[in-house]
Amino acid sequence: MTTTIIDKDGNDIAASEATVPSDRHFRNAWALDGTVITEDLAIAKTIFADKIREARKPLLEALDADYMKALEASTDTAAIVADKQALRDAPTAGNSATTITELKAAWPSCCGDSPYEE
Repeated sequence: MTTTIIDKDGNDIAASEATVPSDRHFRNAWALDGTVITEDLAIAKTIFADKIREARKPLLEALDADYMKALEASTDTAAIVADKQALRDAPTAGNSATTITELKAAWPSCCGDSPYEE
């Protein structure tokens, strides 16, 4: 039985004949170029931003609760507001990346540990 790899456009190749990226983080961005599988950077950036949105959701929810508690206690909310803004801005962290390596390195610290660390 031959294992087949199918890229984002539906092209396929036998896995034994393909040069495959070293990891599968951006598997849904794979594109077949002859026998070499590359990663489409534009699609990888979308995947990256979606992963950040997933990671920041519980963080924003916790900050929302902290904000309400701070309001009830009449304490300063400036730090919470700044943290929430950093999380809102986080999905754009990879926009300037020109390679997959740069994209992986762009994971914002406000979103916790990077899933791309090796």
